[in-house]
Amino acid sequence: MVDVFRLYISAANDLEPERDLLGRIVTEIPTTLGWRIVQTPHVGESLNIEAIIHSDVHILLLGSDIRAPIGFEWLMARRAQRISHLFLKRNTPRTLAAQAFVREIQTLTNWRLFSDISDLRHQVLILITDHIINHPRYYELKENELLKLKTFRDELQSAEKEPVEETRGGAGDSSVILSLERFTPSEGVLLKHSNQAKMSES
Repeated sequence: MVDVFRLYISAANDLEPERDLLGRIVTEIPTTLGWRIVQTPHVGESLNIEAIIHSDVHILLLGSDIRAPIGFEWLMARRAQRISHLFLKRNTPRTLAAQAFVREIQTLTNWRLFSDISDLRHQVLILITDHIINHPRYYELKENELLKLKTFRDELQSAEKEPVEETRGGAGDSSVILSLERFTPSEGVLLKHSNQAKMSES
């Protein structure tokens, strides 16, 4: 039984608000699945190649610059035939390296444009919800859960983008969010939020 949705986020530190946002918004999706979210490592941290090649969805964000190891993460995801979605921030001055990366990627796939974190939130919530809905057997979704997801998706599609306040501090951390409906802890104490519990990954 697949209990955890595995999400890998590639983004440089100049997009810390966006990294932080994507690490939090998955809890808005009405599913009993848990979440394993791994992000591009900060300086001094090691790269988790296994998390890339075994991800359910790989999201790459590009703002002003392309920095190591983001290009390598993209290459590993592509070689592993992972589902990758690339988001390019609008109206952002880019370094020569970033401009070259954008052109290179455009020969292989399309960029999704986003204007701000509210726009990014809206697009990514729809993207991930659609992915789960399109794989009900793999995630072993019950009929009522699938219905909730479809309703949530339809509401997102018809609603205006909600304003999101940028936050900083501890942004872009990898984490595991466990579903209390699909996971029973054997020891320790979980901090509960709604029907889920979140534990930061070291």
